Amino acid sequence: MTTSVWRQQPYGRKTVNNILSGLRVIESSAFVAVPMAGMTLSQMGAEVIRFDRLEGGLDARRMPYSPSGSSLFWSGMNKGKKSIAVDMKNPEGKDLITNLITAPGNDAGLFLTNLKVKGWLDYETLSELRSDIIIVTLKGDRQGRPQVDYTVNPALGIPEITGHEGSTEPVANAIPAWDMIAGNMCVSSLLAAERYRLRHGVGQDVEIALKDVAAAAIGHLGMIADSTLNTDDRSKAGNALYGAYGKDFLCADGNRVMIIGLTSRQWSGILKATDTTEQFKNLENEKNINLKDEDIRWKWRHEITAILEPWFKTRVVEDFARDFDNTGLTWSVFRSVKEALEFDPDLSEDNPLFKKIKQPNAGEFLVPRHPANFSKVDKTEAKRAPALGENTEEILGDILHLSDIEISNLFDKGVVASPTYNKNS
Repeated sequence: MTTSVWRQQPYGRKTVNNILSGLRVIESSAFVAVPMAGMTLSQMGAEVIRFDRLEGGLDARRMPYSPSGSSLFWSGMNKGKKSIAVDMKNPEGKDLITNLITAPGNDAGLFLTNLKVKGWLDYETLSELRSDIIIVTLKGDRQGRPQVDYTVNPALGIPEITGHEGSTEPVANAIPAWDMIAGNMCVSSLLAAERYRLRHGVGQDVEIALKDVAAAAIGHLGMIADSTLNTDDRSKAGNALYGAYGKDFLCADGNRVMIIGLTSRQWSGILKATDTTEQFKNLENEKNINLKDEDIRWKWRHEITAILEPWFKTRVVEDFARDFDNTGLTWSVFRSVKEALEFDPDLSEDNPLFKKIKQPNAGEFLVPRHPANFSKVDKTEAKRAPALGENTEEILGDILHLSDIEISNLFDKGVVASPTYNKNS
């Protein structure tokens, strides 16, 4: 049984390592959720090693591209990881991967994947070689069929409530929300299983389905109960904040702003900042309603908008931005990502989250570290992604303990690859 030794950290002193330093995770992945899970673990200090085919995996050339044509998706999803490129059709290559996943060590034997291969990279096979192995697998749906955000969303009805009010066209979301949630569920599940292994000395086979993640989420949000118990389906509401008040407004300078009146404090702030308190009192008296209630603000949102809209139409953002901030309003200007990079200091090196890093073959751009700040360990540093196979020699030597001659033979036979390997060195 593996024994965990806990030592109290002296008060007020930080360790020199990141929160997951010493943990080693092997990753075989594609798309968004699992690469994001591995990247998250890496950004918290774990050593995350992804293995790919010699020519690169499914994500090696995915959009968006840099001006030079390299994949910015790859560089975004693989920050801080190590990369080994292996011919997985070759029996020697398969053995290398097997040995890498099942390598000894109390902080190793952790495998993260959405590309499970039965008879090789599955729990039944790998647990024969390492009994305490932990495998976290993301599937499409619970039957094992492939799914992505763009298929899960329509299956569960989300595009039918997204889009302009009155529109009958379904609208998919450009942000893969379920993938990102599923990725973080893979992280929490792997760490939970690893904690169980520390206490009980046994491994686990953990499976998560992307569609189940989405289905659970709409259940948590009350959407399943709503559709079960009430007659009407929830309708499209454009940019309106569902269940309270929030709306976008076009200003005199052509800018569009979003204001939020979810809480009583936010609502009273809007009235104060726009000097419309009396107008809303009149509306309340006329309709015999109380706009302090969230659901009343939702039901009467069109009437609220009719009062506020003329106020914004006659003003430019500069007229009210400082006052909105001083009043403590929850609001924002609509921007493109390029505009946000130019105007929002939170999307710059003024924010400790970001650091400008040069990604080889792509260019220099802002790279985020993990957003969490832990009080007892140093914050992580933003890191670039590796080139395909960049760490092949290091992994073969330091983890699999192969000799220089054995490593050279594998390169010469084309079993492994690295962009820096020199046969004559």
